[in-house]
Amino acid sequence: MSRERTRQVPRHRLDRPHHDGSALHVAPGTPALGDAVPVRVRVPADRPVDSVWVRVLADGEPGMVPARAGGGGGDGGGGGDGDERWFTADVTVHNPVTGYRWLLDEPGGARWLNGTGLHARDVTDAADFRLSVHPPAPSWTSSAVVYQVFPDRFARADGYDGPPAGGPAWAEPMAWDVPPAATGRSTGRQLYGGDLRGIAQRLDHLQRLGVDTVYLTPVFPARSVHRYDATSFDHVDPLLGGDQALADLSRAVHERGMRLVGDLTTNHTGAGHDWFEAARQDRSAPEASLYYWTDTEPGYVGWLGHPSLPKLNYGADSTFERMVSSPGSVTARWLREPYALDGWRVDVANMTGRHGSDDLTHRVAREMRATMSAVSPETVLVAEHFHDAGEDLRAGGWQAAMNYAGFATPVGGWLVDPSSGLTMPGIPVPRPRRRGRAMVATMREVLAAVPWSVAAHQWNLLGSHDTPRIRTLAGSAAAVEVAAGLLFTYPGTPMVFAGDEGGLTGSTGEGARVPMPWADIDGGGSRWDRGTFDVYRRLIEVRRGSRALREGGLRWAVVDDDAVAFLRETPDERVLVLVARDRWSGVRLPRTLLAGGSAPERLYGDGELEVRRDGLVLPGDGPAVHVWRLS
Repeated sequence: MSRERTRQVPRHRLDRPHHDGSALHVAPGTPALGDAVPVRVRVPADRPVDSVWVRVLADGEPGMVPARAGGGGGDGGGGGDGDERWFTADVTVHNPVTGYRWLLDEPGGARWLNGTGLHARDVTDAADFRLSVHPPAPSWTSSAVVYQVFPDRFARADGYDGPPAGGPAWAEPMAWDVPPAATGRSTGRQLYGGDLRGIAQRLDHLQRLGVDTVYLTPVFPARSVHRYDATSFDHVDPLLGGDQALADLSRAVHERGMRLVGDLTTNHTGAGHDWFEAARQDRSAPEASLYYWTDTEPGYVGWLGHPSLPKLNYGADSTFERMVSSPGSVTARWLREPYALDGWRVDVANMTGRHGSDDLTHRVAREMRATMSAVSPETVLVAEHFHDAGEDLRAGGWQAAMNYAGFATPVGGWLVDPSSGLTMPGIPVPRPRRRGRAMVATMREVLAAVPWSVAAHQWNLLGSHDTPRIRTLAGSAAAVEVAAGLLFTYPGTPMVFAGDEGGLTGSTGEGARVPMPWADIDGGGSRWDRGTFDVYRRLIEVRRGSRALREGGLRWAVVDDDAVAFLRETPDERVLVLVARDRWSGVRLPRTLLAGGSAPERLYGDGELEVRRDGLVLPGDGPAVHVWRLS
């Protein structure tokens, strides 16, 4: 008798009740305290449900609100053909963030529906749905595609012959076509000479790709090429062209209808910062209150123990005033003309304001948000956060996070080449290859930890200047296409690290900071994968052409080891996405997904969605990405 495990044909998940925070299920807009917000749940028509309730928390105490039949279906475009029943309840927003979950009374016993799915057991409040009174990220972020630029490695305005001349004493000048070091002391010193005018000269490349938002890693003067050790917040690094170069880049970006987001280190400065130098020379100086001091070497607290990065102390009002809260703060100054940044990505936001018994992170974020809104309500505030950011993102300051935990990490675990030997950031063991069920479980848990108004604007990414390149992680162009298929169809704002669209490689964050190979990009050389560029370009085009992919809810349809499929839905559109890392058995979905008997429209991929009398048959090819508009 064979001991080989018999693989079961996957079943679809559309026979389960569903709710999310999108417009099909929650009245749109940001509620105010005291508002009664209609929320709706959809239940398959053939599922026996005796009654439906909503459990709502008010001041920490749960209460039950009965739901009434109706309020969806034909009213919202979500199943008016009779395949679903809808129930509506009014949730009073009693607290700034109000949690709720559904209770369905069924013949087999009551079940809870929360952000991680349907449960025939008691659950905690951790994955409850949430309504928030905190204003979300500006509306433009819903359609944005962000492009991360590491300035030193993107483009030189004066060409690419040899190492840059005239660098500072700390720098190791590098020729443009020499690969960067992956580890060691040189990683922060290798100066390739990219600058802001070089970026402005290459904006055509970004627009050919289809991105519309440029995110720059730090541009302030420093003692490293990454510039997270700023020596001043008053000027742009002369190596990058100085203040005027940033003003010129901003003007060039905005003239093209694009946006520009900066990178601010609120947690620390560099040891060469003028504030820190003044404090060290005179401990009675006003600047001394900006930092943490100790009786042990080196005499102050450095970020993660690094003496080159002294940590800012937000226990002092002057730190708030200089960094985030006053009209003349670092936060505010660079949002104004002539620089007019459209927002900030905040470095190590999870540690800002936190040290020992001090925990001022939420105050920092809220005051930063208020300062930015006073300059322009259209600015965006995004936190760097590698792990669970749920608590911080519910507090009303950061509007979104770089979604490592809820996207980059689980997607990378599903697609990682087992032979790569790569580790995860901060984890000292080889990265395991996960099944699709594990990937989706993690994605659902992270998404459920925040209000939908936050989840819909998270910066999803496959990698950044701090991680291995997706091409090195996944191992092939076909696997990268699968990863990109998820990136541009999942709820949130997609972010591309410059060069990923051309298949650049790198096994560490430092090694991934590869100079853009412009000679190959312009001339068709081997260091640039035009096929991958075309994949990214076409997927961005598909996203831009679909309101459901930009703004719709998320309903998981199939979760298999090697393939996942989900629906993105708005009141006027339904899109089906299928991504497979390998060949799989395929599955049949309900025919009623084709509302009104319409035929599916292929938006991406070569596979056919076979329409039969008894259902829609998904193709079992892989690696593959398929996107269809169903209605």
